[in-house]
Amino acid sequence: MSLPIATTGAPLGEAKAAMIMIHGRGASAQSILSLADELPAEGLAYLAPQAAGSVWYPQRFLAPLAANEPHLSNALAAIGDLVRQVGQAGIPAERTYLLGFSQGACLALEYAARNPQRYGGVFGLSGGLIGPEVQAERYSGSLQGTPVLLGCSDVDFHIPLERVHESRDVLAALGGAVEERIYPGMGHTVNLDEVAFIRQVILQGA
Repeated sequence: MSLPIATTGAPLGEAKAAMIMIHGRGASAQSILSLADELPAEGLAYLAPQAAGSVWYPQRFLAPLAANEPHLSNALAAIGDLVRQVGQAGIPAERTYLLGFSQGACLALEYAARNPQRYGGVFGLSGGLIGPEVQAERYSGSLQGTPVLLGCSDVDFHIPLERVHESRDVLAALGGAVEERIYPGMGHTVNLDEVAFIRQVILQGA
């Protein structure tokens, strides 16, 4: 599945690391890509795929998995294709970062949980693992200490707090170094504390 890819930062062929940025429902590749303005630029390629119709899958992430098919599988495959493209450019997984917001965060977290390995970092901003319930037995393998951020409001209309906690537990059980940050009264948005954490992870891996 080939999707339009918006880019900024270093050209992929010259980059030392790469971040795949996944936009939320109704948003765009360009909108999520704007976060790169707040992150390290030197040697980092930022790649943001654009979902058809700005939606990765049609129903809420809490809906039965079948209700979001085949869109969910296609979206996960598209992320996998992009991870492979980054690898073929000479950037190993441990220097590849996955970042998503809202529906894009759900997709990033679900992809990492289904395809665990040592990534540079996995950043889920207002999201959680996908499905009506979290079934830890569906996931296997190891994230090998990958830094994982789960940032969310405690009153997010779209993301139940319990799902954030459940996702934390699954990703930690997979060997992720999980940082869960719950922000009281925050809206469905990205805040400076999350950006600072992401920046720190990138700089530590540089």
